[in-house]
Amino acid sequence: MNEQQIPDIERSKQRSSSWLRDGAVASWPICFGYIPIGLALGVLASQAAIPVWAVAMMSILVFAGSAQFICVAMLAAGASTWSIIFTTFVVNLRHFLMSSAVSVHLNGLSRRFLSMFAYGITDESFAVNMTHFRKGNWGPLRAVTVNQSANMAWVLSTVAGALLGQFIPTGAFGTDYALTAMFLALLLFQLHDLVYIFTGIAATLIGVGWYLLIPGDSYIIAASISAATLGYFFKQYREKRK
Repeated sequence: MNEQQIPDIERSKQRSSSWLRDGAVASWPICFGYIPIGLALGVLASQAAIPVWAVAMMSILVFAGSAQFICVAMLAAGASTWSIIFTTFVVNLRHFLMSSAVSVHLNGLSRRFLSMFAYGITDESFAVNMTHFRKGNWGPLRAVTVNQSANMAWVLSTVAGALLGQFIPTGAFGTDYALTAMFLALLLFQLHDLVYIFTGIAATLIGVGWYLLIPGDSYIIAASISAATLGYFFKQYREKRK
């Protein structure tokens, strides 16, 4: 190895440690937030007589907090396998919307990388990555580090909750409210502009109205698509008036 190659290697190491460090730093609020949520899910799963290995496999293969909470509740209620699959599929349709939004920042990447990235998309990692993408100086490697760091924290916390679940009474420490609190916190972090406030209010009104009038879980997708569409037109209207 000649002397001219040494600086190139050093710069490569610095770039590698830079994106890894930046992604890890950006992900730590998600990871810390996942700990109580994951513990709550593990506890609920344990109280529903779901074995620890099944909780671990669910977190590894599914990696979707809301879907896993719904699955645990439906299993505890004795729901059929196909009804659980269909319900969680409908609930997770919002991932199509999130994937579409983030795809504009991932042009030209290999399918293998995109598959790994898509696996790690959650509401929280999407919110963090999109915030950084809008600010600039953010790339796919930093974003996928956020995704996979959150994934690791989620798997470990759900397994820990399943192990500890047998010692915790049902409903103790607000475990049944953990997921709702997480989504409320995520919503507040996004309300930094009038367009987002308008979209949030629209989603709330449409979702509640749809839930009261139409049975089933379709209100989630209806509220997401309708509010996003209204938010887009509201943004266009504001830009025309400037």
